Order: sequence, then C-alpha cells, then structure tokens
Amino acid sequence: MKWWINLAAAMLAACAFQALAQSYPSKPVHLVISFTPGSSTDIIGRAVAAKLSEMWGQQVVAENRVGAGGTIGSAVVARATADGYTLLANSSAHVANPSIYAKMPYDTLKDFTNISPLAGGPNVLIVGQGMGWKSFQDFVKAAKAKPGTLNFSSAGIGSGTHFNLEKLKLMAGIDVTHVPYKGTPEAISDTIAGRVCCYFAPINASLPHVNGGKALALAVSSAQRSPLLPNVPTIAESGVPGFDYTLWVGLWGPAGMSGDLANKINADVRKAMASPDLRERLTKLGTLPMDMSPQQFSDFVKKELDDTAKVMKAAGIKPQ
Repeated sequence: MKWWINLAAAMLAACAFQALAQSYPSKPVHLVISFTPGSSTDIIGRAVAAKLSEMWGQQVVAENRVGAGGTIGSAVVARATADGYTLLANSSAHVANPSIYAKMPYDTLKDFTNISPLAGGPNVLIVGQGMGWKSFQDFVKAAKAKPGTLNFSSAGIGSGTHFNLEKLKLMAGIDVTHVPYKGTPEAISDTIAGRVCCYFAPINASLPHVNGGKALALAVSSAQRSPLLPNVPTIAESGVPGFDYTLWVGLWGPAGMSGDLANKINADVRKAMASPDLRERLTKLGTLPMDMSPQQFSDFVKKELDDTAKVMKAAGIKPQ
C-alpha cells in the first residue's frame, strides 16, 4: 500500500512542477549579472533580459552584483529559491573560478542548474596609443625584452579576460604582471590612459574606443578574424599557432530547479536569441548567439571546466 502512496505523491509533485513551468513567469524575474555595467556579461545579459521581458509580459529586473571574479553574484543565486525567479548571467569566469579560488561559497557543478548559453565572442588585445606599438609582435618583443615589467589588466581574478591572459602567457612564452580590476570599463580606461599596457577587452565593450581612436587593437583572440575588425589579425596568425579563445556568457539558476521549468526557460531563451532584432543587435556587437539544450549546456560547462583547469595548472596558477 505504501508504494501506491509514494507513487501518488510523485505524480502530484510532477503535475505541480509542470503546472509551475506552464504558468511561469507570473511575476517579475530577478537577473543577477555577475560583472560590472558596461562589461560583456552586462551588455549581453541586459539585451537578453529586455527581450525576455517583452516575450513574457513580465519585467526581468537586471542587477549587477560584482566582485571576486563573479563569485559574489553567483553566490547570491546559489542561495536563492529554485523557482526560476532568480537567475544568473555570468561569463566563462564561472568555469575558471574553481582554478583560482581555493574556497568558494558554492560548488560550481552541484549548486546550479545549467539552463542555457547566451552568446560568445572574441576578446581583442588593446593598448593605449601612447605605448607606441603597432602590432602584436611589437608587444611580444617588449614583453620578452623586460620580463615581468609590463602591467597587463583584466576584469578581475578568475574572469574570462584573466584566463585569456594566462593562456597567452603560456602559449606565447611571455611574462607580464597581472593587474586585476573591478571590471571591463575600469580596465579599458586605465589601458587607454597608459596606467597599464594592455587589456584583452571583450570586443563588444572595446569597439567604441577602438573605432574612436583612443585604443589600438593589436589582435583578436578567436581562431578567425572578427568581421567587425577585419583588418585586425588573430593571435594565431600573429605568431602563436593554435591560439583560440572565446569569451562566452551563460544563464544559470539555483540547483533543484525542475526539469520542466529549466526546459521552459531554455526554450524561451533560445527563441529570444533566434529573434532577428536581438540576433542583429548582438552580431553588431561582435558576439554570436549560442544554441544548446540544458543537457548540451551542462556537457559544455563540464568540458570548459576541465579545459580551463588544465590551462591554469600548466600556467602554474594554484587556487588561493
């Protein structure tokens, strides 16, 4: 008799979860963005939030909760109720942080529901006009001439821009000093001012400065050139064969979300990313929408986590 009771309870729970997914959202959704306003994560996250607000008829309220390589915002979502009303927009820093921080307030794989990737694009190596360099080779030559003396910025320890730097140091055989900033706008500002030599800026955040002549683009991190900067070579074709890095942004919820709810949000996000207006907006910013099911995204996150750990270990980076 007991098994009938358990079965009935399970069926009722399944029906409740399905009903919740079908009626979602019935109130405003809180989107925590783990990096600063003006960062690539912020630009993409807010663009998607605006489109989902339009589709859902419910406001998606974006809030920047920044610091510690995105872990502060991530921790907020990890502790939230798993009802879909608190979501996280984070960059590939999400998979880099376990290799950076020895003690994090959450488990990257166990404490989140992987919902969907959003978009990805290359970083571009920018320098201030006052540096006097004209090419990526000029930068490498200067770095090798005086090891450890060039200050190279990032959007924070554990950020995708930090990982991009560590990968470059390893593959190009250079030694530069990492200077972490609060976020991308601050890193770009100090690079332009010459307080640091360089920055691997997300292309969507750097274009106004490059096109406006304030910053010089030396190379892009992706395997192919960006159509937005067609005259800027890739790092791979500039003397570091095989170099390839894309900064991606994804969407997560707290662990424990029902499969029906995760699938519902995933389907709506994929519909939003495929809409002509949002797709055009993101493409003009140098980012390409990504399309995966929750399971595909989970597999992608695990692979990225493993690949990042291997690069960080090879670079001599140990969790602190």
